[in-house]
This record gives sequence, C-alpha cells and structure tokens, in this order.
Amino acid sequence: MENIQSLPIDIQSSKLLDWLLDRRHCNLKWQSAVKTIREKINAAIQDMPENQEITQLLSGSYIHYFHCLRIVEILRGTEASSKNIFGRYSSQRMKDWQEIVSLYEADNVYLAEVASLLSRNVSYEGPALRKQLAKAKQLQQELSRREVECQSSAADLRERYYAACKQYGITGENVPRELQALVKDLPAVLEEVGKDSGKLEEQIRLYAAFTNFVCEWSDPVLPMLTFAQTRGNTTFYEWRTGKVPTVVERPAAEAAPSGSATDDMVSFADSISSVKQDHVTKTSHVRSKIDWGDFGKGADPAGVNSGIAVEDGVDWGISVEPNSEDTGAGGIDWGDSDAAPIEIEIVDVGTDCPEGVARGEDASTVLENSQSRSQFIDELMELEVFLTQRISEMGEEGDVVSMSQFQLAPSIVQNQTQKHVREMLSQVQDLLHRLTTLRMQHLFMIQASPRYVERVSEVLRQKLKQADILVLKGATMVEKRQEALEEQSRLEPRVDLLAGCTRDLQKLIEADVSKRYNSRPVNLMGVNI
Repeated sequence: MENIQSLPIDIQSSKLLDWLLDRRHCNLKWQSAVKTIREKINAAIQDMPENQEITQLLSGSYIHYFHCLRIVEILRGTEASSKNIFGRYSSQRMKDWQEIVSLYEADNVYLAEVASLLSRNVSYEGPALRKQLAKAKQLQQELSRREVECQSSAADLRERYYAACKQYGITGENVPRELQALVKDLPAVLEEVGKDSGKLEEQIRLYAAFTNFVCEWSDPVLPMLTFAQTRGNTTFYEWRTGKVPTVVERPAAEAAPSGSATDDMVSFADSISSVKQDHVTKTSHVRSKIDWGDFGKGADPAGVNSGIAVEDGVDWGISVEPNSEDTGAGGIDWGDSDAAPIEIEIVDVGTDCPEGVARGEDASTVLENSQSRSQFIDELMELEVFLTQRISEMGEEGDVVSMSQFQLAPSIVQNQTQKHVREMLSQVQDLLHRLTTLRMQHLFMIQASPRYVERVSEVLRQKLKQADILVLKGATMVEKRQEALEEQSRLEPRVDLLAGCTRDLQKLIEADVSKRYNSRPVNLMGVNI
C-alpha cells in the first residue's frame, strides 16, 4: 500500500476531462450547470467594490472557480461590516459570489470546467497564437527580402538607364533636348569624316592596282570612296550628277514632336479646317465681286444686241457674230499670231527642281544620305577585308613561289611592307568605327525620323518609371513589415499570459485531484504553451 501511495498519477492533458468523467468525479451534464453559473457571474460583476485586485481578476481573462474563491476572500475583507450577530453576511455581493461558489462545487462542476479550459488552451488557443506569432515573424523575413529585391532592382534599372544614356552620349537629365543637341553636331562630325577620307588615296590605289593585276579588273573600284577622297563630304547632287550645284536648298530642321499622336491628329484636323475656311472665304470674296444676277431681273441685254457675250456685266472678250477683222475662229485669240513663244523648261528625269538647284535629298551630303552613306560604309568594309587579307598573305610570302608570282606586279604592290599595310588598315578601321558606333547609328536614325527622339525618350523614361515603382513598392514592404512587427509585439504578451494562466491551472488541477487520491502526486502530461 505504501508503494502504491507513492506512485504518481500521470494524466494526459488532452484526455483529462474524459478521465474525470470516467471516474465519476464530474457529472456528464456539467455544461448546462456551467451555463447557469456563467449567467450569475455576468450579473454579479456588474456590482463590484473598488478594488485593484478584483479589477485585475475581472479584466481580460476567463473567470473560473478559483477566481471566484479569490473574489470571495477579498469580499470578506471589504464586506466585513455587513456581518450580523450570527456571522452571516447581509451584503448582496457576498451572497451572490457565495452562491456561485456553491454551484461550482456541486457535482464538482468547477473541475470539469477548468479541465475543459486547460485542454482548450493546450490544444487550440496556444497553437493558434503560436501559429500567428510564427506567421508574423516569417512575414517580416519575407518582406525584408522583398524590400531588398525592390531596392536592388530599382538600382539596377537606374544603372541600365544611365548606361543607355552613356551609349547615346548624353547625361540623361533631359533626354529629348540632349538628343536633339547631338544631331546638331552631326554635320560637323560627318564633315570631319569626309576630310579624313582624303587620306585613303594610297589604300584605294593599292586596291585598284591589286585587283587589276590579279583579276584584270579594269572597271573603277570603290567609286564612293574615290569620290569622297577627292571631293570630301559634298552634296548628294554632286555625287549623282557630277556637277557642283549652284543653289543648295536644305530643308529646315524638324523638331521632335512633344505631343502624342492624338495631338498630331488634332493639329492636322485644325489645319485642314483652316484651309477649308480660307477657301470658303476666298470663294465668297470672288462671288461678291461678280454679279451673278439673271437676265430676268433688270439685266441689260445690250451686250447681246451688240454681238459681244456679256453675262451680268462681265465682258468675256468673245464675239458671238463673225467679224472679218477678228483673227482666229470665232474671234478667239489663240496666241499663235504675233505673241511671243511660250518657253517650256525641261528638267531631268527623277528630279522636281531646275538644273543646278540641289533640293530635298540632293541637298543632303553623301554621308547624311542613307543610300550613299551605306555605299560608303560598304566600300570601307570591302577595303578593310582586302587589307586584312593582304596582311595575312604577306606573312606567308616568304617562299620562292609567292615571290615569283608578284615579279610582274605594279611597284605599289611590290613595295608594300606588312607594317605599312597595317597602318593603312588602322586608318580604314578608324573611319569605319567612327561611322558605325551605336551612338552614330542612333544619331542617323534621329536625323532620319525626329519621332525617333520621342520613342527613345519613352523607352528610357519607362526604365526610370519602373525604378520609381519599385522604390514605392519597397516603401510598401517597409510599412507592411512594420505592421507585422506590431502584430508580433501584440501577440507575444498574449502568448506569455496564456502560458502563465495554463501553468497556474495545471498546478491547481493537480493539487485538487491529488486531494481526492490521498495526496498522491498527480502529473498532467503534454502541457506545453
């Protein structure tokens, strides 16, 4: 018996209520009794004395049997003056709480309630709060990671923006204005390239002599380079006709549109409307000068009688009767008698301007015109390939066979050294690089289409806009992370409070059950909050 008395009673906390019901410590209908007790507690707490401990007991926590016992002890001190000569309390407060304690103790209802409360805290309330707390912490980590990603992506977009601006040769502060300023410097750059092309005389002569010797090619080679080498970056009219124009009419530079396509349509519609209005005004003015009244309204038919066609006072100079003095048929002067001959100016096919006048595409230079510029670049590349291949061949011409092949070649071919050919190649590559850089390609496109400025500006503006959006998104992540931190700060005290209340209930239940089994030790297992 002594050994059994020292053995502890281990009870799983999730099965505590079933254990109490199976051993008849509590009644199966305890829930209906608890409902009645809860109603009385709600009514009793409406009239309570001013006491700090009672206020703390009644605030925020579930009031159970052990709380009621503590309230009764406090009321014994505050309501001591209401005792009668028989030792009973005449205070209604004391009577209400004593009745609540008595109802709790009937059939051990309080034990079933606190067992249910403990099981709910361990199985539901505690895990739910811990889950919310873990979710708040995880959300903070996720938001911190996304905030860093937003900042990194925004910095990357801004870096790409400035890298693109560097390719265009601008700073990026005002993209449209800077691009248009670059185009203004383009003619000077092309003029410099045209001057430097005059240094290609030796390369062109070497290529012409080599092709004539090897392939017996008698036609002119590299015509555009030859033309630019002798005349520089002259007009396309001079390249096309071979004559220097007397007049060059360059079109006015067109500014890049600042508005949208809708604005252009509205402007175009307004111009059409103004033209129509001018036409109507002019027509009305002409009609006001001519009296279009009919003969029936006082018109003088004297003109008809005199043989001259007069319509409402307008002499058309045509005789309706034959007259021997009139020349030509019907008195109409056809201009073939004594009048001066009409001079008809004949212009070249494909042009819309007189000879010697460079207008439109003819007024542009050969390096500004896309057609001639493409031919110029193609011939530069052709010359580059030839010189590169020639350097490679000269490195292998050490044998007797290769030397004998060029014994009859022109002196300009035989006297070349590999080092000199490399120098000529570097000059060609320098010109080619100056015309084919990404910056020059963009400048040529801007010059050909001013709307290209608007498109480039929009593309670059989108990068900055996306960067700004990511910055705002990062700020939103900071706000949400702060909210998650506040949620964590709100949940942690609740978890600590629930853990403390659960441990207190565990001790009270273990002590109560231990009394029922001759003070045997009782252990509630699985109570983890």
